[in-house]
Amino acid sequence: MSTAVPQARAVRLGPRSVVALALVSAIGITALLWPFLTPPTSRLGAHAQDAPWLFAALLILLVAVVAATISESGLGPKAVAMLGVLAATGAALRPIGAGTAGIEPMFFLMVLSGRVLGPGFGFVLGAVTMFASALLTGGVGPWMPFQMLAMGWFTMGAGLLPGPDRLRGRAEVGMLALYGFLAAFAYGTAMNLAGWPFMNALSSNIAFDPEAAVPANLARFVAYCLATSLGWDLGRAVITVALTLTLGPAVLKALRRATRRAAFETAVTFEDR
Repeated sequence: MSTAVPQARAVRLGPRSVVALALVSAIGITALLWPFLTPPTSRLGAHAQDAPWLFAALLILLVAVVAATISESGLGPKAVAMLGVLAATGAALRPIGAGTAGIEPMFFLMVLSGRVLGPGFGFVLGAVTMFASALLTGGVGPWMPFQMLAMGWFTMGAGLLPGPDRLRGRAEVGMLALYGFLAAFAYGTAMNLAGWPFMNALSSNIAFDPEAAVPANLARFVAYCLATSLGWDLGRAVITVALTLTLGPAVLKALRRATRRAAFETAVTFEDR
């Protein structure tokens, strides 16, 4: 029988951070789903030109949540160093498969890091990594706030999976691979929702039509996903599963060893000599 060994948490979400994260998540979900929440008579579809400003506001809220999480948890220098190393690694991995059928190896690293370091650290890591990679690849635009939020959710979700202190071995790796597969599609769907409403409805029969009923727009969105991103999302999911199954055990071991040595939850003291 395995003995449960409590994992250290570099960032522990306090009450204020949880409330702020829930608020931003609610705003983000509403911003993604608004085409299905408004009646055909709504005038929201006529404000596509205002979207970049709305997204910028969401980015400000997201950065505020990250700042609140860091300040409330008392993120120490060791955790900052770990965050910097993992975010830089993830940002460097992202361009490797750019433009190649969804080959994005950064996703498996986000899954494993969130699993070992917890949901608080995972959300911060996901958002910071996506921000850094956007700067690195020149991918700054109105879509970036949603990328940061979706990657924060993606990485945080791995930290919320069951059995963080007891589950080990093949069962854990299999669970992480399954999560990575499903979350890769969820990430792609979220990003489709972010861009789909702003297509010109006159240019395609799969674009968002503000005058159509919800079922019709839902059918259009499904067709949009199948036509534009299914192959990319499948590639992302498959490469995440493959890397998790092959490299996952070694990376999990290395992350846990680094976490133990960092002793995030041990208070730093200074002694006079």
